[in-house]
Amino acid sequence: MSHIRIAIDGPSGAGKSTLARSAAGKLGYLYVDTGAIYRTVGYYMHMNGIDPENEAAVTAGLPEISVELVYEEDGLQRMLLNGEDVTGAIRLPEISLCASAVSAYPSVRAFLLEMQRKLAREHSVIMDGRDIGTVVLPDAEVKIFLTASPEARAERRCLELEQRGTPQPYEKVLEEIKKRDWNDANRAAAPMRQAEDAVLLDTTNLNFQESEAALLAMIRRRTGGI
Repeated sequence: MSHIRIAIDGPSGAGKSTLARSAAGKLGYLYVDTGAIYRTVGYYMHMNGIDPENEAAVTAGLPEISVELVYEEDGLQRMLLNGEDVTGAIRLPEISLCASAVSAYPSVRAFLLEMQRKLAREHSVIMDGRDIGTVVLPDAEVKIFLTASPEARAERRCLELEQRGTPQPYEKVLEEIKKRDWNDANRAAAPMRQAEDAVLLDTTNLNFQESEAALLAMIRRRTGGI
């Protein structure tokens, strides 16, 4: 059987990771969180005192980085940086803007592109990010652009941070989301945009169960229920 590739793009905080991970589990596909891969690069720069806004310095640091994705039995993706598990550390709030900065550089995107495509060649995948349907997997069988209003995304992010024990004020979270949206949409390399053949799914007024049902229905329609 040939592998099915499902590309889910959209802005930060739209629920891509949670929904894609759950849907992949139900469909028996491999889930690939590409945002975590860029966060891992951003985390390396942050921990080594490299300014993520300095493209030349970031590019110079890439040869020192080994990024690996490993999967637990339940399909949970874990990120290894030079052999160390950094899955939790890369989710710290200060790493978000580092990830957004480094992901804008062509050198970083080229460095990670083949890793992402290799996973899609070897497995049926649900891959989420900012440019999966437009750049990473332009021939994906299913493309979905998942979004929600900045306010809804900020509320969800605040709840997530609170549950992790790292609460942040709503106004600060909303400001960071709007800044990241602008950065992701206006970068020169692979800006975030909806692919022409992607289906739009706006979850602003949907809860998790409703969002997942809508996502699975879109996937099954496009794959003929495979």
